[in-house]
Amino acid sequence: MIYIIMGVSGCGKSTLGAFLSEKLGWPLHEGDDFHPQENIEKMARGEPLTDQDRLPWLLKLHEVIERERCSGSDALVACSALKRLYRQILLHGSKALASSSSAGQDIPSPTYPDVFFLFLYGDYELLHQRMVARNGHYMKADMLRSQFDVLEPPLDEENVLLLDIRRSIADMAMEVERHIVSLKSSPML
Repeated sequence: MIYIIMGVSGCGKSTLGAFLSEKLGWPLHEGDDFHPQENIEKMARGEPLTDQDRLPWLLKLHEVIERERCSGSDALVACSALKRLYRQILLHGSKALASSSSAGQDIPSPTYPDVFFLFLYGDYELLHQRMVARNGHYMKADMLRSQFDVLEPPLDEENVLLLDIRRSIADMAMEVERHIVSLKSSPML
């Protein structure tokens, strides 16, 4: 089973991911570690990434997700996954690009039964306060608005579990654990 922990910068993806990784014993693949250096430098200068900037990064993360899925492993991936197209690229790689640009192509399914998105959501003010308070991250607080501007919250059909960031990390992790237990007792997986 793969959980993709998603949301705008400052929502707690890395913190929740590290907590879940420790608690569940699952590997955490931190999306920030897969950005090309040019992307990091661009964000550090306060310039939002374009779809073109994000593409190689998303394709690398798709490879990680596919490797984990094919091996039958459980894993966590922290990635903003702001747009539906980005989430489709994470799941289907370059096939998602072909289907989004060609009218006659089959559209890939919105998700796989063993991949779930954990959408950490909250309001702009709370997230901005968090970002101003954190140190040592290349993503500057004044770039948060650009992420909210492009955010396309996931739909139910995308296998999403909504997590309100006003809750504690431990509380959100307990909800994820309940989700895992409910899935393991379900005959679908």
